[in-house]
Amino acid sequence: MTFRRDVDLDPGRVTDSRGRRVRGGGIAVGGGIGTILVIVLALVFGVDLGSILGGVGQLPEGPIGSQAISECETGQDANERQDCRLLGALQSLDAYWADAYSGQGQFQQPGAEVFSDAVNTQCGSATSQVGPFYCPLDQTIYIDLGFYDQLESRFGAEGGPFAEMYVAAHEYGHHMQNLLGLLESGRDPGAEGGAVRTELMADCFAGVWGAHAVETGFLEPLTREQVNQALDAASVIGDDRIQEQTQGQVNPETWTHGSSEQRQEWFSRGLESGDPNDCDTFSSDI
Repeated sequence: MTFRRDVDLDPGRVTDSRGRRVRGGGIAVGGGIGTILVIVLALVFGVDLGSILGGVGQLPEGPIGSQAISECETGQDANERQDCRLLGALQSLDAYWADAYSGQGQFQQPGAEVFSDAVNTQCGSATSQVGPFYCPLDQTIYIDLGFYDQLESRFGAEGGPFAEMYVAAHEYGHHMQNLLGLLESGRDPGAEGGAVRTELMADCFAGVWGAHAVETGFLEPLTREQVNQALDAASVIGDDRIQEQTQGQVNPETWTHGSSEQRQEWFSRGLESGDPNDCDTFSSDI
């Protein structure tokens, strides 16, 4: 997906903490937050994060990276740089969901932060190993852009700009679930479990945005190749494919995100219908 070159970007939309090291850590709040993080936050790798989120240790402060989101000003910048592309995608998502949510209450856009290595959140401290995630306690999306390289090098994804935007749109989908009171609907694992249904709904919401992205004024029309790149990204982070790659066997009873086929199907459903009401995974066969 290509950005309109003359569209204006708002660098203040995203917090850029790349190059900074977090200090200390530990879970910031109690009351079962480990369960929320493991199952609900859509940590893309689909692994048990309990051992990761206990804190990142004492790390020294470091310099901010040489390229900062503050340099992102236009759609042309978004076409040339990953961080600017994330910024542009979030602004397009803001525009679509603010309109789609009208009539259901006061819309509140999620926070967004790009980081490197580790980050502190109200859900606790996390390292880059967890992949992109959404924390409902501070209503913020967190992304280490290095994940996009791993998506290709580790998981074998084709990559591409719309594949990257699909990941951001999926996390934004969790924010919409949070606003709609749906994020807590399912935590139980398994191929038919609530955790999988939660993730597939976020995939569908990502597709719905894709269907309307041009209308937000930020993007040019999708090409078939770009759609295929997003579908490919959805496929490589399916639970079955990750389990086969990392464990050599597939165990549907432990799934938390859905199979490759399911993820592609629900993203496609949203993209084709353009209607969030068609994303009700809790009332549908998945």
